[in-house]
Amino acid sequence: MDFGLAGRVVLITGGTRGLGLAMARGFAGEGARVIVSSRKAEACEAVAAELRGLGVEAAGIPANVSHWDQCDRLAAEAWDRFGRIDVLINNAGLSPLAPSSVETSEALFDKVVAVNYKGPFRLTSLIGAKMVAAGGGSIINISSTGALNPQPNSIPYSGAKAALNAASVAFAREYGPSVRVNVISPGGFLTDVAAESDWKDNPEITRRIALKRFGEAGEIVAAALYLASDVSSYTSGANLRIDGGGGG
Repeated sequence: MDFGLAGRVVLITGGTRGLGLAMARGFAGEGARVIVSSRKAEACEAVAAELRGLGVEAAGIPANVSHWDQCDRLAAEAWDRFGRIDVLINNAGLSPLAPSSVETSEALFDKVVAVNYKGPFRLTSLIGAKMVAAGGGSIINISSTGALNPQPNSIPYSGAKAALNAASVAFAREYGPSVRVNVISPGGFLTDVAAESDWKDNPEITRRIALKRFGEAGEIVAAALYLASDVSSYTSGANLRIDGGGGG
């Protein structure tokens, strides 16, 4: 399928590893111009250089989306550099576990909420408004099945992602009809981030998944291309679960 994304400008936060990197490569493969952002400038430039090697225009802009002022700078710099943003993918995320709710520190709670909700909220606000003024666009918020099936050891994360889900519906109403806002809720994916967790080695989890396995990073790409493109022109405020039938 031709998604018609050639030449469009795509900004992806958390775009230098895991699902974000897979999506960046996928959009570059469709001929899109890609801006990747993460906290580390070296990682941003390395990925941008890789994408330029695929024959597309690409840039890396470092930012920590948990800080309001850095979201403001990222939005302004990305828009100024390319003259527009057609697609925003809020993918940056953080999902540390806590021993228990009562042992969850205030610092951990604030950090998780800032990365997973405050940052996407601010970027969607800023870039969504500019998209409306420019005539349209597509915003994709990367949530989690953890928001749909929350567990006791990750309540701040699940709560932040649930808030993101709710905000996405509201943004779809605020910025429609010219800007569409949708959510992708991934389940367990075998990325480099997963290598830092122990859930991937738990056979009980895979038994609950209809496909009896975790996802590979590339398996999220088609969904992002679909929601970013005009192929999904009547889809807004939707939440697409990609979890192998995990039931979350």
